[in-house]
Amino acid sequence: MIQGIGVDIIKIERIKKAIERSGKGFIDRVFTIGEQNYCLSMKNKFQHFAVRFAAKEAVLKTFGLGWNSISWKSIEVVNDENGSPMVILHGKIKTVSPGKMFISLSHFEEYAIAFVILEKS
Repeated sequence: MIQGIGVDIIKIERIKKAIERSGKGFIDRVFTIGEQNYCLSMKNKFQHFAVRFAAKEAVLKTFGLGWNSISWKSIEVVNDENGSPMVILHGKIKTVSPGKMFISLSHFEEYAIAFVILEKS
């Protein structure tokens, strides 16, 4: 049974400006070490940072939560052994709803989008 659905779209330029403005501070505050290493290794790092940012927003929407109570890094977007994206939850958000997440990520030209479904276990 579906417990929640979340979608988020963001302009890649917005994340690029945030990174250029605050540098490592923004990256360290929002992304886990694993996410940072992955994005920084990619040809278009801003695209990859932006789509992961959108994914974090979409995950929160599935829970109906805001950022005030959750750390950005408590939601981690990684790739499985086949290269497909998946979400790993850390800290107290992990206890909010133990369910299975399905995630789809895409980026095209100036936009990045994430779509997440939370299925109740």
